[in-house]
Amino acid sequence: MSAAASISARLAELGIDLPPVVPPVAAYIPATVHGDLVYTSGQLPMIAGELPATGKVGDGHGLVPAPDAQVYARQSALNAIAAAAAAVGGVDRLTGVVKVVGFVASVPEFTGQPGVINGASELLGQVFGDAGRHARSAVGVPVLPLDSPVEVEVIFSFA
Repeated sequence: MSAAASISARLAELGIDLPPVVPPVAAYIPATVHGDLVYTSGQLPMIAGELPATGKVGDGHGLVPAPDAQVYARQSALNAIAAAAAAVGGVDRLTGVVKVVGFVASVPEFTGQPGVINGASELLGQVFGDAGRHARSAVGVPVLPLDSPVEVEVIFSFA
């Protein structure tokens, strides 16, 4: 992405509509600003107010397949972009991605958390280009809010 291209133009080029900000499900705000950084709260893969799937990520009957969870991580990152944009007055004020923390509710033997969270990282790279390169953690956990399979939080820079 060229420095002159706006994030909104890049989203349009990718055919991505920014979703509405997901309302908090507890006592927090979706994003907060500190200096030239905007920190998002953990974002679930909500689509129109609903989780597309629930449960643990892993291989086997009744589990969320890793490729599906990767799609949900992508949606979580898109929800993080929306939350950050709302906090700073518009998506075009976002200038880059600093850090991503991804949580994957998974069965104990599942070790593919980094691949799942690639869904978020790859989307951020597509949207922000080189400014989307970021530090990251991908962590397996026993359960997430609302039994979501994934949760993603992002720290963005903005101007």
